Amino acid sequence: MKAEPGFGGKVVLDTNVWISAALSPKGAPAQLVQTVLRCAFPVFSEATFAEFEERLWRPKFDRYLSMEARNSLLHDLGAAAWWTEVPDSIASVAYSRDPDDDKFIHTALASKAGLLVSGDQDLLTVTGVTGLRILTPAGALALVTKAQRTK
Repeated sequence: MKAEPGFGGKVVLDTNVWISAALSPKGAPAQLVQTVLRCAFPVFSEATFAEFEERLWRPKFDRYLSMEARNSLLHDLGAAAWWTEVPDSIASVAYSRDPDDDKFIHTALASKAGLLVSGDQDLLTVTGVTGLRILTPAGALALVTKAQRTK
């Protein structure tokens, strides 16, 4: 797997990005997921994967995603992911105005991922995390597109 310029090799995607990609295969989140899977490593921690799994199984998605599709998605992402453990020294620091979102920043920092992608304003408004860019799916796609043009 080749690291694409702008990604730095590892990328943390918020749960909303994964679910949006699964529900709308032609949108920016889906395009980004395809690019990450092709050019970088998606990163999960136990906490971020558990949130994704819990949300994906919610009954409101029953009419959009079959049980088989969800099982396959969880299996395939679990196998393709770069898994990281978050040490207490990182997990104990608060960054977001929504403490439940900190797990994504913690995962990015623990894995040394340079990019966190989310549609959540609580994450997008976080500033001052050294070595981490937090972008929307569209912003992350623009970053990759710009990097590809300068190759």
